[in-house]
Amino acid sequence: MRWLLLALTLGTNSVALAQTPGPEVVPFIAVSAPAFVLRHVRVIDGTGRPALQDQSVVVVGGRIVSLGAADSTKVPEGAQTLDYPGFTVLPGLVGMHDHLYYVTSAALQRPPDGQVVQPGIVVPEIPYTAPRLYLAAGVTTLRTTGSLEPYADLKVQRRIDAGLMPGPRVLVTAPYLEGKGTRFAQMHELAGPEEARRLVDYWAAEGMTSFKAYQNISRAALSAAIDQVHHHHLKVTGHLCSVTWPEAIALGIDDFEHGPVYSDSELVTDKKPDQCPPGRAITESWVRADMTSAPVQALMASLLSRHVAVTSTLPVFEALVNGRPPVQRRFLEALAPGARESYLTARALLSDAGGRPGLPELALRREMDFELAFARAGGLLLAGPDPTGNGGVLPGFGDQREVELLVEAGFKPVEAIQVATLNGARYLGEETEIGTVASGKRADLVLVKGDPSTNIADIENVELVFKQGVGYDSRKLIESVRGQVGIR
Repeated sequence: MRWLLLALTLGTNSVALAQTPGPEVVPFIAVSAPAFVLRHVRVIDGTGRPALQDQSVVVVGGRIVSLGAADSTKVPEGAQTLDYPGFTVLPGLVGMHDHLYYVTSAALQRPPDGQVVQPGIVVPEIPYTAPRLYLAAGVTTLRTTGSLEPYADLKVQRRIDAGLMPGPRVLVTAPYLEGKGTRFAQMHELAGPEEARRLVDYWAAEGMTSFKAYQNISRAALSAAIDQVHHHHLKVTGHLCSVTWPEAIALGIDDFEHGPVYSDSELVTDKKPDQCPPGRAITESWVRADMTSAPVQALMASLLSRHVAVTSTLPVFEALVNGRPPVQRRFLEALAPGARESYLTARALLSDAGGRPGLPELALRREMDFELAFARAGGLLLAGPDPTGNGGVLPGFGDQREVELLVEAGFKPVEAIQVATLNGARYLGEETEIGTVASGKRADLVLVKGDPSTNIADIENVELVFKQGVGYDSRKLIESVRGQVGIR
């Protein structure tokens, strides 16, 4: 009885109390006991510390109530016991650059000359398949980081919160704050600072939790947007181009997407104010740059002193490299036929560098080096895959690949997992609730077969995903979207 009362008390105090699951959710639930214990598991707690061996994780009322050695941790009376030797528990992933859309047909929408036909590229929303894939891969909290169909995103968020559809907790970012010259049909082009303020007020009132500035925004519009967003006690991130990173830092931006190698135009020769340099000028300027040079070191110091975060999105840039990423059967099976054709077409069009590293390879390595140096210096590095580009990144699967690429960049596996869990929680101001496996925290957990602390690829072997103590069957979620990603 004491444990039942504790379960009720802890459940009532949860930040986002789970609703009774509806008929679309129930088929995917594998564990629903109010109290259970994961026994004989390895624990990667999300702090960057070494893995703990042969542990028990006790969950009551959707929260972790104790964690300790399996042979000495008390099992609550009446609790369901789940023995998983050879498995690892890690915190639920916090996806900080995730979307509820997917560029299924980008390759087919571009004519041979590469020019975008107006009104621009149309990007389909995938509100049915994306949440299921994110949850199946271990993502329990995500930021949409730019919305093209804002009301669809909000509807998904509210239906998940109400227990009417499976998916992670979704924090919705407002529609892009973009200037003139966008390539996307669904993006509005701001007329100036006053409109930026009005749009921030409108979308904040609609329930958006963050904002994102985009490539062609002017400094004046960005300044107005940042001031207005901060007035609402929210945050602004940016995938910039027309505005340099130092300019945006001075204006008070909170986060940058993708890293400087793909979005900071400050090193471009003859950069014109409020204009995005053409072609691959940004990437070329960073590949040529000396990482010990004064401008690069000044940027690093400014990011650190102003506490500006950087979101790593390595998978979307890996997809630009010939022969990468490895083609996975699960990836191809998830795609709708048209989406599969588009991606394989885009992949085939990547140029062969004749055995020598080309710009995409060099840029990916340079970005990895910057991110490692930024984190080692004390910067807050976040993680997300950005399922866009040429279609080579899928929701959920891409979040796992991001962690693997951080290890390739030079992070230890437990450090890479920290970037994808605790760091995101810290940016969101939720580190007391999520991000680590610790007593008192929400039971957002991922159970994987194997040991990601020694073989990071094991992070893909997801067995169960617990969101607030409810365990979901990863395989069933993935199977439910087979052949549908890109069309629904």
